[in-house]
Amino acid sequence: MKKIIECVPNISEGRNENIINACAEAVRKIRGVTLLDVDPGRSTNRTVFTFVGDPDSIVEAAFQFSKTAYELIDMSQHSGEHPRMGAVDVVPFVPVANVTTEECVECSKQYGKRVGEELGIPVYLYEEASSNPDRKMLRQIRSGEYEGIKNKIYKPEWKPDFGPQEFIPKSGATVTGSRFFLIAYNVNILSTKEQAHRIALNIREQGRKEDEPGRLKAVKGIGWYVDEYNMAQVSMNLDNYLITPPHIAFEECAKDARELNLAVCGSELVGLIPLEAMMMAAEYYINKENLFILDERQKIRLVIDRLGLSSISEFDPDKRIIEYMIEEKADEPLASLTVRSFVELVGARTSAPGGGSVSALIASLGAALGAMVGWMSYGNKKFEHLDSTMRKLIPPLHNKMNELIPLIDADTNAFNDYMIAMKMPKKTDSDKKIRKEKMQEGLKKAITVPLSVMRISDSCWEWMIKMAKHGNISSKSDLEVGAKSLETGIWGAFKNVEINLPGIDDESFKKEILSEAHTILNNSKRSLKKVCGILEKR
Repeated sequence: MKKIIECVPNISEGRNENIINACAEAVRKIRGVTLLDVDPGRSTNRTVFTFVGDPDSIVEAAFQFSKTAYELIDMSQHSGEHPRMGAVDVVPFVPVANVTTEECVECSKQYGKRVGEELGIPVYLYEEASSNPDRKMLRQIRSGEYEGIKNKIYKPEWKPDFGPQEFIPKSGATVTGSRFFLIAYNVNILSTKEQAHRIALNIREQGRKEDEPGRLKAVKGIGWYVDEYNMAQVSMNLDNYLITPPHIAFEECAKDARELNLAVCGSELVGLIPLEAMMMAAEYYINKENLFILDERQKIRLVIDRLGLSSISEFDPDKRIIEYMIEEKADEPLASLTVRSFVELVGARTSAPGGGSVSALIASLGAALGAMVGWMSYGNKKFEHLDSTMRKLIPPLHNKMNELIPLIDADTNAFNDYMIAMKMPKKTDSDKKIRKEKMQEGLKKAITVPLSVMRISDSCWEWMIKMAKHGNISSKSDLEVGAKSLETGIWGAFKNVEINLPGIDDESFKKEILSEAHTILNNSKRSLKKVCGILEKR
């Protein structure tokens, strides 16, 4: 799965559109990075940029962005309301999807090193990237701001983590590091400012005072009144949604509001949110209300409704959920074809797509038919007694179907590495050695994909057998076709494993793979008979 890191740099310029646009353009030029938001502030004379990308691309974008800002901004002429210490003030790297905080820390260090060495700017590490307790929080490092850095930077305890230990009047100093994704979130209350603030004091981690902490960890909050909305809000920063996600913050605010006989009128998300946080909320309400929802977009609709996210303005998932904003079309040219086009392509004078891709497709159709029989048994008054059973049987088959579909393309792509290796030079002994190693790697990959088809398909049998026992008997033939398709897909994938094994030099690898493949193949034959036998007796 794609790794996504968010970078949210702040520059000390919020009025000059030419400078702001130049910095934005520096980000747009980097391949693999998407600029999500540019938020300038005239009074603060500061602009916050938000962009996302993979680890390598995000560091390059942050560096080029900063280089542009350092060239165009003169801190000696700067004034503004917001605390600041440099032209590029703070550059946090934030994990969004499939990355760890440690990976983001490494990105911040790579960025800081480049800025210090290549641009000659002092750089300090903060938050998770800093091991110095006196220089861990942003406010500690920024103390004294730009005007104070020219004196403290020469003190031994304030030597920068990267770059020169000297004051650069034009650029000041930069802070970088990693923090968790911060969600700005407001709950709407029909109340006074004071009542909303009372709720905020109850739930925020700080509480009312040091010996009276609030109920929710990693939450900052205040109550305020918004004239534009004609209502109050509990305004919160959720510093770590894995500790306190938005739906828990909402439910706790609603609980206190009910106790005060106050009405909650939805909530407001400020900025963007990771998909994971929305899915956490969806699972919470699905479990709480005993709902049965598998489709991701339907889960998003559920969360929008339960949290009232469209109460202030329409919540458009494609513009507010990070993964949806940067969503790229799946690299599945075969799976995206029409049925006719795929069949015609298989029948054309070309070796790919071939038996491996067809086997993955047939197996996915087998799982799909199993899920279909479940849906034909669920939600029907005649079979209402089966609803709880179908809720258990449909999801695994639905999920396995979705896991098998990408393997239609993966099988065709798997052999590409081997074919590329075949064309590598073989003039010298060194060339031959490297070529052979790459060919072996390519063959192992060509074996791994059909083996994955076998493994995923094999995991469907438990649910197919139960579906045969409990599913709508009117769909008997559909399940029989599904079971035969699974067995055929496994057999076809086995043949693709088998044909590539002789080329592998690693005998232990060959033995292990062949043993597993035979086990799955034999189980598929037994399971097919079991499914058909159960159906025949019903």
